[in-house]
Amino acid sequence: MLDFLNDLLWSRVLIVVLIGLGLWFTFASRFVQLRYFGRMFRILGSGQVFAGGSDGHLSSFQALMLSVAGRVGGGNIAGVAVAITLGGPGAVFWMWVVGLIGMATSFFECTLAQAYKRAEPDGTYRGGPAYYIAHGLGERWKWLAALYSVLLLVTFGFGFNGVQAYSVATSLNDAFGVPVMAIGVGIAVLVGIIIAGGVRRIARIADVLVPAMALGYIAMALVVLALNFDALPATLTLIVKSAFGLEPAVGGGIGAAIVMGVRRGLFSNEAGLGSAPNVAAVAEVPHPASQGVVQAFSVFIDTLIVCSCTAFIILLGDVYRPGAEDVGGIALAQASLASHIGEWGRIFVSIAMMLFGFTTMIYNYYLGENSLAWIGGQNRPLIIVYRIAVIGLCGWGATSDLGTIFAFADVTMGLLALVNLFALVMLFKPALKLMQDYDSQLAKGAGEPVFDPEKFGYAGIDRRAWSGAAWGQEPEAVAAGGSARA
Repeated sequence: MLDFLNDLLWSRVLIVVLIGLGLWFTFASRFVQLRYFGRMFRILGSGQVFAGGSDGHLSSFQALMLSVAGRVGGGNIAGVAVAITLGGPGAVFWMWVVGLIGMATSFFECTLAQAYKRAEPDGTYRGGPAYYIAHGLGERWKWLAALYSVLLLVTFGFGFNGVQAYSVATSLNDAFGVPVMAIGVGIAVLVGIIIAGGVRRIARIADVLVPAMALGYIAMALVVLALNFDALPATLTLIVKSAFGLEPAVGGGIGAAIVMGVRRGLFSNEAGLGSAPNVAAVAEVPHPASQGVVQAFSVFIDTLIVCSCTAFIILLGDVYRPGAEDVGGIALAQASLASHIGEWGRIFVSIAMMLFGFTTMIYNYYLGENSLAWIGGQNRPLIIVYRIAVIGLCGWGATSDLGTIFAFADVTMGLLALVNLFALVMLFKPALKLMQDYDSQLAKGAGEPVFDPEKFGYAGIDRRAWSGAAWGQEPEAVAAGGSARA
């Protein structure tokens, strides 16, 4: 039954919906991901992304690092290896396609999450698809918000946490021979210590680990590219030809390439799932679209950079054999890197997998907590029970074969995407208006556009969350060169 549902969702429904809506968002927004691509780098370089975060809130950069912590995980290593094994090198091309159009999808879902976020009694924010469904679509859609929250809790809070723990444990066991039981206990203890501090401690950990792990992995891939620079043009040609079935002997043909590329691409970058908006909503920014721009960049980091690193490490090595499935998953990535730089490459991949998987686990925990906040409110006993369950699942998952759980999580992830994408279609007009307001203020010379909820024109905005409407000033004052925040 799970295989049938996965095949129905991923081989038929979601490929059409994800790519179709992604293209619609791209064209309707006049290629927002390309128009603001340079601005993504300018925001990071200007220090603007580090602003905000006062009174215990998260800065835009912290929210970016936390979402990258979730996006960059086992899917970037093991997932890419599986996609290449089952779909051939052409799967990489379709992962790139999903990443590029997913940047537009992520921009809109994270912009909406910011606009419809709610202020909590402790002064922090919460938001995400459940919030913009309920408050953007209205009371009669609250059942859909509840359904989304349950699916998010089951998929990320439980299912994917067990899978990540299993991936980390098997990788470390393969590289260092550490018993999986000991690894499971260690994972459970570390996760418990971090999640006990809530989202702020999680964000502080992500601040340090995510840049270090991503830059280290990218640097290693650059070494591999330098060692195999002459073979790079042929590898790129192989990827493109395989994507369109022009290399019939490679992988599973064009159908398998598209299915595996789209499925693993979405699993890796999560654009359209609605998971990243839960984190994007937590940031303190002057305009909803500001965080949309930043979060679109996280999709680029995940798919176009980190996933490509794994793909080139595998395809430029001499371990991968087209059509063969004797070495796959994390073992293929480890063996491929070892073929480039020696046996210590296995150790490097294991350490990278450990860091990627660990940060993803604490990110997954936060998504589950956000779901509980919607379902049960600020119910402290319920959150404590959830924390205990996650800690236990991380420990148990490290020692168990979670094939069935992973298949079930794939199904719920597909349903999660359908619910969120439906909401994005229904809320596309207000999302487009937010982008147009951002565009307009930039065109008038605003250094950083500022959101004024009084001029938005759509119901459902929490005025407390935007009590510094215009961050202390009217947008016109900012456009005239005033401070973005009083």
